[in-house]
Amino acid sequence: MAARTKLWVSALIALVLAQTAASVFMPRGYALTTANDLIQGTLLLVSTAAFLLNTAHSRCPTLHIRLFWILMSVGIVLRLAYQGMWIYFEVLKHQDVPDPYLGDIVLFLHLVPMIAALAVLPHLREEERDERIRMLDFTLLLIWWVFVYVYTVIPWQTVQIDEAVYDTNLNHAFMTEKVALIFALAILAYTAHGGWRHVYGHLLGANTLYASSSYLANHAILQKVYFSGSFYDPALAISMAWMAAVPLLALRLDLSDTKPSRPVLGLWITRLSMLALFSLIWAALHAELNPALPQPVKAFRINVSLLTMVAMGIVIFWRQRLLRAELSLFLERSRRSLNDLKALQEKLIQSEKLASLGQLVGGAAHELNNPLTAMLGYSDLLSASTLAPQEQHQAELIGEQVRRTTSLVASLLTFARPSPANLSPVDVNSVLQTAMRLLAPQLEAGTGSMHLDLAPALPLVLADSNQILHVCLHLAGQIGAQLNREAQPTLCVRTHSEGNLVLVDFLSYDPSGDRALQSLSFQPLNSEGGDKPATLSLSACRRIVEEHGGRLLQPSAPGHPAFRMELQVLANSVTGSSPAATNRAAARGSS
Repeated sequence: MAARTKLWVSALIALVLAQTAASVFMPRGYALTTANDLIQGTLLLVSTAAFLLNTAHSRCPTLHIRLFWILMSVGIVLRLAYQGMWIYFEVLKHQDVPDPYLGDIVLFLHLVPMIAALAVLPHLREEERDERIRMLDFTLLLIWWVFVYVYTVIPWQTVQIDEAVYDTNLNHAFMTEKVALIFALAILAYTAHGGWRHVYGHLLGANTLYASSSYLANHAILQKVYFSGSFYDPALAISMAWMAAVPLLALRLDLSDTKPSRPVLGLWITRLSMLALFSLIWAALHAELNPALPQPVKAFRINVSLLTMVAMGIVIFWRQRLLRAELSLFLERSRRSLNDLKALQEKLIQSEKLASLGQLVGGAAHELNNPLTAMLGYSDLLSASTLAPQEQHQAELIGEQVRRTTSLVASLLTFARPSPANLSPVDVNSVLQTAMRLLAPQLEAGTGSMHLDLAPALPLVLADSNQILHVCLHLAGQIGAQLNREAQPTLCVRTHSEGNLVLVDFLSYDPSGDRALQSLSFQPLNSEGGDKPATLSLSACRRIVEEHGGRLLQPSAPGHPAFRMELQVLANSVTGSSPAATNRAAARGSS
């Protein structure tokens, strides 16, 4: 226990012992009254300071926990103010407190902020609840309890003075309020967990002792046997000290572990608000139909009931308006959540379709391998035969296209049933030269052209040359299919390096415009706001590049047919040194 906390606890124990000693050993008189009032005032002052310390931001992890301690502090301050009134009359003016006394309303209302503090439900997480609704709930609670006091007590104090009825009604109303507070604390102490259960439990014990001891003291007052400092006061002092110890205990507890909010509690608060409003109708009817009430008291109670009904009706109307706005907000969020759920469901269905399609592609690829193998064998036989050179060249072109088709089928099989890539150092320039050589007949048939802008000293990358060749063929084919034939554009492929990345750009430009390649801004394929892969093959290309530790990108601005492939540089790589070496690497990559 911290030294400061020990000092506070020691002070509380000393004050309780002083109260007990004064009640036991001091005779009835002014000295005992002064000692009793000052000791209880000091206890309440210590309790107020202890509660105010817990309202600091550093000790309140959430706003509603801070609001709880603030409202509890307000209740203690009101109790301290009422004790100050007793000290004024009994110690300073040397006279008894008047009976009836208008200041009794302060004693009655000091429990209202405490009940409101419990209605905040600090042990629950309610981050999304509008704080204005909390304040309106507190306003309703305050209005209703003020009505209870004015309806039951004030008529016998101002309209038709009757000391006996005034004291009886005040005690009954005050006891009803204390029972409501104890009942609420009992429910919260039963339902809460962890540190908050200890806080509610100690508050329950302190207020139960305070309610029972004050009831006995009020009964003694009615019997004309109570005096300040009598044997009824030590129990009151113990309850005050216990109350002051609660915020000191809270400093040692973990109050940040709150539970999720319970929507049913908000429903019960609404029901209690409506019940409080209907109770005003009953109060007015009771005043009207009670023949024992004097006519001035009857008129006073009916008018108070009607005015309170109007005030509470306005507050409830405003509260329902805020709840309606909050409900509309929740409905909008629910609608967006439902739309997001539907979109996610569509994506899952699409993923299942792609998985099924991948299985079909895998089966079809196996079936295609058989005729492709036969075609490749026959093309090799024709190339080795005694045909004319031109015919042998055509057979070699057929073989190259068959090998390309075989590579594409192998890539489809890889997409359908992913398998680890055979990684080795690869010169990307060599792979691109092979890809462009394979695409040249297709571009020439479409009256298109191509332009290679290859960096002369490009670092090697760790990759599977066949898979990278497939990606380059597909990306270049995608751009070639979108070329504007009327403007005679050119398929441009350029390579360069930035840091530890090798960048390969596939794009089109018009050489007749005598302008350099435009610098485009790229974003990852399938990123937020970007286009999704349009074809299964493009999805396969993206996956292959990502398996190599790279990225496949597209222009951030729509309308530009272009792709960028990023690959990681091989550590301590040796750059290509000559065109001959590049051509030999390309030949190996295409085999």
